[in-house]
Amino acid sequence: MKILAVRNDRLGEFLLTIPALRALKECYTRAALALVLSPYVQELTEDIGIADSIIPWENKKHRPSELIALVRKLRQEKFDLCIIFNPSREFNIIGFLAGIPVRIGYARKWPFLLTHKIEDKKYLGLSHEVEYNLELAGLAGINTENKRLSLKIDNGIIINLYKENNITERDTLVAIHPWTSDPIKQWPRDYFLELALRLKELAGLKVIIIGGKEEADKSGNLYSAQSGLINLAGSTTLKQLAALLSRCKLLISGDSGPVHLASGVGGRVLALFRNDIQGKTAKRWGPWGEGHYVIEKNNLSDITVDEVFNKAKEMLA
Repeated sequence: MKILAVRNDRLGEFLLTIPALRALKECYTRAALALVLSPYVQELTEDIGIADSIIPWENKKHRPSELIALVRKLRQEKFDLCIIFNPSREFNIIGFLAGIPVRIGYARKWPFLLTHKIEDKKYLGLSHEVEYNLELAGLAGINTENKRLSLKIDNGIIINLYKENNITERDTLVAIHPWTSDPIKQWPRDYFLELALRLKELAGLKVIIIGGKEEADKSGNLYSAQSGLINLAGSTTLKQLAALLSRCKLLISGDSGPVHLASGVGGRVLALFRNDIQGKTAKRWGPWGEGHYVIEKNNLSDITVDEVFNKAKEMLA
């Protein structure tokens, strides 16, 4: 049997699909699982250890020639089952034209091309994204009690990173991710800066700023100019970031991909969320697992630096 699973949107969304992907492999033990994913997250697939093959496919509008080429490729592979985790008219069409017999997805974006579908109620935010993904995979007849996020870690990958930034095994590390992809979910950046500067004054603590290259280009200099902060924004691969977060005693972040990366490697998270936008609250997107804490308010600017600082000290104690 050959299964095709599609989750080619952002980092966090992909990571929250891990329990459903693992359940597919556990249920269909002899099946080959191919993942369609964003090229950005491709390097993490070795750490997840689930996929038998990878098909990089950006989440964008593609040229007709690209669509035809992918349809031909999938036809040659002769997949038996396709699950589309992020609703996509494009992939509903591709799965149909590729002749995949069982096509599972949400009842939107040309759902008549699917053979099995459920209503998409995720926008209501009544469950966590992990649960929603497992519910969809349930149409393939799977069930699981193992709902953990889990990534394998190569700790050796950050040895040079430690040396270059004067970090030792004795240091207590706190990571701060001061950005989010959605402006309406952004805790004020000057609040993040004040928090970082206050945390670095705690004895034995080193504060690391993390983020992607795009985020570093936008405002990374704000943190580079501050004495005592270790700014690694734009300086790590995803595999390095995963290893780093596994060593950090705490990650402080808004709603972002690193929240779920930290959860997947056993890290603890202090997350800052709005709770007034349906479908965007921590109930759906918060850190998954035990030991995390979420501060939620209608207006993110109402979450004070003092509030976050005091909770961080409590979690670090």
